[in-house]
Amino acid sequence: MSLFTITLGATLVGTLTGGICSLMPSLHIYNVAGIALLLWTFLGDKMPFAAIGPFFISMIVAFSFLNAIPMTYFGAPDESATVTILPGTKYLMNGKGHEAVMLSGIGGLCGVALLAALTPFFFYIFPYMHSIMSVHMHWILGLVMVYMLMSEWPKGCGLGHSVWERLTTAWANLFAGIITFGLSAILGLIITSKSIITHEMGFQNIMPVFVGLFAIPSIIQSLLSEQKVPKQHVGTTVELARGELGKSTFAGGLGGMLAAYLPAVTAGIGGILAGHATASRGDRIFIIGGGVAKVIYYVGAFLFLFVLTPLSPFGLGKGGLNIILKPVFSPEVGDYALMLSVIIVSGCLSFLVLLKASGWVARIMPKVDLHRLYWGALVMILAIVGGLTGGAGLFVLAVASCIGTIPVFYHCRRSNCMAVLLVPICLNMAGYGDTITQLLGLI
Repeated sequence: MSLFTITLGATLVGTLTGGICSLMPSLHIYNVAGIALLLWTFLGDKMPFAAIGPFFISMIVAFSFLNAIPMTYFGAPDESATVTILPGTKYLMNGKGHEAVMLSGIGGLCGVALLAALTPFFFYIFPYMHSIMSVHMHWILGLVMVYMLMSEWPKGCGLGHSVWERLTTAWANLFAGIITFGLSAILGLIITSKSIITHEMGFQNIMPVFVGLFAIPSIIQSLLSEQKVPKQHVGTTVELARGELGKSTFAGGLGGMLAAYLPAVTAGIGGILAGHATASRGDRIFIIGGGVAKVIYYVGAFLFLFVLTPLSPFGLGKGGLNIILKPVFSPEVGDYALMLSVIIVSGCLSFLVLLKASGWVARIMPKVDLHRLYWGALVMILAIVGGLTGGAGLFVLAVASCIGTIPVFYHCRRSNCMAVLLVPICLNMAGYGDTITQLLGLI
């Protein structure tokens, strides 16, 4: 088969696989990629090597688009969380979940277009910025962590019979955020220095941690929630004011670039930084900007791997997909244009699938028993983690789940859980990682 046929076929299959898996609540595409890599290596010579890059990158593209469906439709809050719900959930509870998904998809298309438009910047400017910033990365990450903690606001309503009651109500979520950050940091130091997961599954070493910190608490929250999703309106248009698309693309692109480049910084953290820096306001700007940031973060991080320059001969890529594919795949000169073409094709296909799938999900929502859906998701996730990492992985998952439920019930930022990577990486970059782990008795 020709290279064109292999690439196109891998793109279509990867987009379809990523799209289907993205519709499953709390299932992250990196978990799917890890399983797919095991199957790929098992098949050996039966699969063409040229299909690896297009297949996996199209999976990530599809996820960055279609993940908006479970995030929007399957995350209805209970009444206790009404002061902290995201704009997408507000749309859902007003019967406009499909419109929120469409806005996120529009943001995803803007993100794909932005990646293509920034190609000269990636090759001619970004490597020089990297050579300057790389030696200062430890204190940059330190400032990010300080800003994360200091920028969280009290979510209490100021109610209470005494000053002490009002004070404790206001500071409850702030203390919860600090505790979550500290516990996550300790867990990260333990996992990165003395993991109990076997070396055979080393590429999935961090997977139980993230499943426990983010997926399991979301499922628990949904199982406890009794909130009913109202009937959804499926329209063919979205409401956009003049200038909102440009503001969303700028803010989302900035947040996505920060997340795609800075180690251990996710799209959520990048969105916080970019949103405050650009003073972005409005639900539509938030949703579209989130779609832009997801594409830049997930897809751009992998695309940077193909930016081959004298300053960075092995690329600038970061992220879970780079770690998963590192044992079997390495970029070559000229792959950037090919991968960018795959991203554009997969992005357009993913957007079309997103519109159809969102309309279908919106229509069947009144008939879906969400509790059964999440019980099924819980069983599936536990089976995946147990099958890949064994009892040790399930133990790590349980510990991480206990930490991850703190933000759910005390309404602090869940991005505080990212201290599990931010703190160890920052300490190692600063040269204090071994000293701290020795003091804790981990090495």
